[in-house]
Amino acid sequence: MATLTDSAPPRLLNRELSWLEFNARVLELAEDERLRLLDRVRFAAIFSQNLDEFFMVRVAGLLELDAADVPVRSADGIAPGQALGAIRKRVAELVARQGRLWRRELRPALARAGLEIATLDECTDREQQKLGRYFEREVFPILTPLAVGPGQPFPYVSGLSLSLAVIATDPETGEERFARVKVPEVLDRFVGVGKRLVPLESVIAHFLPMLFPGMEISERVLFRVTRDADFELSDDADDLLEAVESELRRRRFGDVVRLELSSSASLGMRARLEAGLRVRPGQVYDVEGLLDQSELSQLLGVDRPDLKDEPWAPVVPPRWARVTDASDVFEEIRRGEIFVQQPYVSFRASFEAFAEAAARDPDVIAIKTAVYRTSDESSLIASLIECAEQGKQSVCLVELKARFDERRNIEWSRAMEEAGVHVVHGFPDLKIHAKMTLVVRREQGGLRRYVHVGTGNYNASTARVYEDMGLFTADEEISADVADLFNHVTGFGRPQRFRKLLVAPFTMRARLVEEIRRVTAAAADGRPARIRLKLNALVDPTVVEELYAASAAGVPIEILARSICMLRPGVEGAVGDDPRHVDRGAIPRAQPGLLVRGRR
Repeated sequence: MATLTDSAPPRLLNRELSWLEFNARVLELAEDERLRLLDRVRFAAIFSQNLDEFFMVRVAGLLELDAADVPVRSADGIAPGQALGAIRKRVAELVARQGRLWRRELRPALARAGLEIATLDECTDREQQKLGRYFEREVFPILTPLAVGPGQPFPYVSGLSLSLAVIATDPETGEERFARVKVPEVLDRFVGVGKRLVPLESVIAHFLPMLFPGMEISERVLFRVTRDADFELSDDADDLLEAVESELRRRRFGDVVRLELSSSASLGMRARLEAGLRVRPGQVYDVEGLLDQSELSQLLGVDRPDLKDEPWAPVVPPRWARVTDASDVFEEIRRGEIFVQQPYVSFRASFEAFAEAAARDPDVIAIKTAVYRTSDESSLIASLIECAEQGKQSVCLVELKARFDERRNIEWSRAMEEAGVHVVHGFPDLKIHAKMTLVVRREQGGLRRYVHVGTGNYNASTARVYEDMGLFTADEEISADVADLFNHVTGFGRPQRFRKLLVAPFTMRARLVEEIRRVTAAAADGRPARIRLKLNALVDPTVVEELYAASAAGVPIEILARSICMLRPGVEGAVGDDPRHVDRGAIPRAQPGLLVRGRR
């Protein structure tokens, strides 16, 4: 990844470009011929889904700063306009690469496997007749062409929806009109006919004359817009739930931050769309071939086990395999802490069993939990409701600002409140990412607290895919810390100190710096020293500088970053001399001493 400007500080990588390299690694998996075909298709879909969110949030924020002409630079020293230019260049490269992958490899391989993705024009006459009947019965009744003309302004185009831009001409008068036809989101993207799957937009495009009777279709082009989906809440919002709902309504009408356009579009069509959607040329991305590959996820439901890796069957935690009663769960935790790692260990047989035991055990008197994202069929929510119905204290902190899950979390909040669960929503200016559950149980010696803390959301669906860790413990200091933290986020007051937990924004950075310096001092004294970090992202400049200092002192450092890593390997004077440590990731090759790897 090239430095954006010669004056940029050399010690930090740009946050946005680092994220794009993470997504490039997702695309590399789609390109990996060693993987099963539908697994490669899945990664192609994930690449597109990731890019959508990146534009809706990160690019949207940069566009706002650039439009406001705010004299601000990111931590790596570049201005918003410079970042947008570099982003555009890299995204264009990656999207072109994804398009070539689809045309040259994935689509032909799917056809060879009996899953041919074809346009309607490539179908036989008989297949076209079937698709014609399907169009008349299932598609035509729900289509609404929206023309632009006198008294007819350019129509609103919803974010992430596919549309056909149409130029229709009256052959008698020569009058020309632009119109937009939305591809219905309520229908499957791919329509099965014989052994083929035909994109819905291809079916609609073929039968457009039925929507414009007596007119000539002189041009038809597929396009898609991405809208600003980020929002900020006022620090003094009186009702957080109401404020979030208001912002969700506004999100639908956010500014267009990206226009994806079929590369076949004429200059005139491009100009109409740019003007109607109010986008600059730098926000337009040409796409060759299939537009919006996120919808390839529809293919993953095909019953072709030969084209997918066999799904992992998670195991039951050995110490819980013999549990037969709710009280046995707590007895096992008292006997010693239990460490679990999803998706290898069953989420159902570990955390959900813990929550259900709290609901069933008559000696449990309270349960408190923090929910960031959860699944549609949440066993945890059901356990909280059951506890409340039994008269136990049941408390749930729901983070309403969990991006793109806000609506679901609002619905869960209302359902739990109606059942008697005490629901709180945190703070307008702070997201609560903590994954923690506290159970209070009446026992012979008095009340005892049991805790689960983990890195993953309490979501049964993602727990089968994402790699996360969790700890079940009855440790008095940890449980006291968790209790204090719940009291802070549900009540009013500042925790005086935490015994064992590292809690942001209170102590986490300071404690991490303290630990890094302790290891640095050990290395300086000639004692064995090592730092290994496994994290979603490394973006804190203070922590990055401490890692540079540790590396310069001779500490071997290994960083396994899932997405963003702003630390730049190879900074002179900030590396050791161990030749075994080299970069394995998608950022510049490291000098000896500092290993940075992207998760694959």
